[in-house]
Amino acid sequence: MTYSRPGLGAVLFDMDGTLVDSERLWDVALRELAIEYGGSLSDAARVAMIGSDAASSMRILHADIGQEWRELGPSQAWIARRMSDLFRTGLVWRPGALALLSAVRAADLPTALVTSTARPLVEVALDTLGRENFDVVVAGDEVRAPKPDPEPYLLAAQLLGVPIERCVAIEDSRAGVTSALAAGAAVLGVPSEVPLDPIEGLHLLESLAGVDLTLLGNLLVRAEAL
Repeated sequence: MTYSRPGLGAVLFDMDGTLVDSERLWDVALRELAIEYGGSLSDAARVAMIGSDAASSMRILHADIGQEWRELGPSQAWIARRMSDLFRTGLVWRPGALALLSAVRAADLPTALVTSTARPLVEVALDTLGRENFDVVVAGDEVRAPKPDPEPYLLAAQLLGVPIERCVAIEDSRAGVTSALAAGAAVLGVPSEVPLDPIEGLHLLESLAGVDLTLLGNLLVRAEAL
């Protein structure tokens, strides 16, 4: 498929902390699991998990509470069950996220949801986000190398049939920003739980409130000029 449309070609959205305020829900579940295992999750370990896939997060948790011997599978299953309950009742849109997503869809621009969360939980979240709002969904358990590797964003662009250089990725985490920049997308960072360092190629805003298609298009122009 040859993509010939000029300017902004697609918008690639992260989910947790970017579109929805779900990091606080992950915080609840992860701290509960640490307590279930007789430990206490440190703030440093929790911050290290943000933007990571489930397996990486469980490794961090196990190491943090001194139980590296634990198998990943049972811990991932426990978190998945708890997060499924929390996602059904507690997902809230981040400021400006729904308005921007609606504007992108109204402009008939291709969209992708690119998340480190596993597909079963993504399916629960899509009840809030709207399945019709995304042409492609790339979940954390559907790639060989999750964020911060560029594979998730490269795969999303490939599935959309849009060159990654014509895509804007919207992220809140260091791992996600690293992934999107390495893939070659223009990147808008809207930090949620942890600050993002200003780096070359990253445009930082406090939130998505007021972000429109003109701003996203300008990010591509700036990226091309670098």
